[in-house]
Amino acid sequence: MPSPSSNSTWPWITSRAGAAATPSEREKALASLRRFTFQWHLTERCNLRCAHCYQESYDSPEVGYDAWLEVLGQLERLLADWRAVSGGPRRLHLTLTGGEPLVHPDLMRLLDVFADRRDRFSFALLSNGHLLDKVRAHHLARLGPRYVQVSLEGTAATHDRIRGPGSFNRVLRAIGELNSVRVPVMISFTAHRGNFREFPAVAQLAQELGVTRVWTDRLIPRGAGTQGVNGSLTPAETREYIVLLKSARQTARRRWPWWPRKRTEVAQHRALQFLGGDGRPYRCVAGESLLALLPNGDLLPCRRMPIRIGNVFESPLRDLYFDHPVLRALRNPGHIASGCESCALERLCRGGLRCLSFALHGDPFHSDPGCWLPAAVHD
Repeated sequence: MPSPSSNSTWPWITSRAGAAATPSEREKALASLRRFTFQWHLTERCNLRCAHCYQESYDSPEVGYDAWLEVLGQLERLLADWRAVSGGPRRLHLTLTGGEPLVHPDLMRLLDVFADRRDRFSFALLSNGHLLDKVRAHHLARLGPRYVQVSLEGTAATHDRIRGPGSFNRVLRAIGELNSVRVPVMISFTAHRGNFREFPAVAQLAQELGVTRVWTDRLIPRGAGTQGVNGSLTPAETREYIVLLKSARQTARRRWPWWPRKRTEVAQHRALQFLGGDGRPYRCVAGESLLALLPNGDLLPCRRMPIRIGNVFESPLRDLYFDHPVLRALRNPGHIASGCESCALERLCRGGLRCLSFALHGDPFHSDPGCWLPAAVHD
């Protein structure tokens, strides 16, 4: 990852490197927030080697339980600032992931702490599902997560090709265990050229399983395993994917009188989805209402946008959030994406999927590589 020490590293930064935000700038950054999500990667250890994994290694340095409590204290100080500005009982939402978080022996101990501080934090667990047995499902039910997310990458054959033989059935068993104790379940689907047409089948299966929500987004070609899948969607394939997403969402919204289960929501807001006539626009919130933390304490705008902002054990998280020029650039509503300058829709989507632009062009403010609008529309 590039060093955050100089604006010359990132020519798309307009704010001065090293210039601390003023009190009014800090207040403004918090005043517009309606939610704040902190994606916490506790470990990069994992029991799988998925073909589209964005990790580059599986044995990176990680801190222990006492250091986790220090991070939690830093989050509480950021939350106090947010509550003071908003004047309301805001809560930070924490998504605990990895690697595979369930391989870490202290995970449940940390979740117990979150449950004791539910007035300040809500939390969710992102897992591959293989280690979600009956005992862990009952423990999670007592703690009250907002949801547990597991991944399905298509039909059984496609999923097992990406995540390993037998993985599909293990995920279905995990969903069954969570449903049995009424823990909300979310299914995640990563769309690439080898599986995106199977998304409607996954959405239908989610309905049959009684899953609460299905979430999908496009593959970001980073990490050790991205050669194991067919690659990122072309603009034409992205357009087809958006149409499939809209159709699956509309199907899931229907209620049949004889259907015994609750309706499954297909998450609507994805980059470029509104170009297919599917609801209001989505814009990237990385660095604004989303931050990611790696196991060694390194802070990123988003795990899929691996720009090292700093380390929370070397610099306070609050200072990194408010002052770092990369995060200030990402929050700047006037920062127009390259290639979108004349597009009438730029203010709505802010350039689309910034992590994909960063992966393919080294610039999060480059126009979305999947955008299918012809040049004439932008001119």
